[in-house]
Amino acid sequence: MIIAFATGFFLAISLIIAIGAQNVFVLRQGILGKHLFYVALFCAISDALLITIGIAGISFFLNNFINQHTNTLFGLSALWLIGYGIIRLKAVFNPQALIKIEESNSRSLLSTLGILTILTFLNPHVYLDTMVLIGSVSQQFVEKYRIAFAVGASLASFVFFFSLAYSARLLKPIMKSKKAWRILDFLVAIVMFTIAIKLGYAGKWL
Repeated sequence: MIIAFATGFFLAISLIIAIGAQNVFVLRQGILGKHLFYVALFCAISDALLITIGIAGISFFLNNFINQHTNTLFGLSALWLIGYGIIRLKAVFNPQALIKIEESNSRSLLSTLGILTILTFLNPHVYLDTMVLIGSVSQQFVEKYRIAFAVGASLASFVFFFSLAYSARLLKPIMKSKKAWRILDFLVAIVMFTIAIKLGYAGKWL
């Protein structure tokens, strides 16, 4: 049972840790110190829910859906990421942008979770990773061992997102300068554009 738990935990961690739009957003919120608990909780619960659905066997049905609509899903996701990247890029060159963390990003919790919902559920890879891949790997385990695998994979999401959100606060002293925020926003934009281009090619839009 320990092996099943560890397999689920480390498989999920290895998939989640790859830099992506969702992780960048959580990192930025962590630095800002805005809605950390709810942002981390939303991401963790979302992953755990998708993992549970995948392990329950729906991964087989979702796999067929993704195969049929891959190009559309990738294209829509690429467009959204380009839009978000442009917003962050505008912040780099906006001299009126707020500099101090205490004054930055007054977005409400509802608005923050709304953006996070789009970044999470419009990303085709979240379904491939959590439902299809993890769901498929779980099929090697039976009964209580599969449950242990599911618990391990779900726990990995909670550990990762809460660690990312709260450890990002350590960067707060560094992020008090205008230059530091411009660098961060520029890097965020580059990440978004890079992922969008990859999705565009994968969906045969480019």
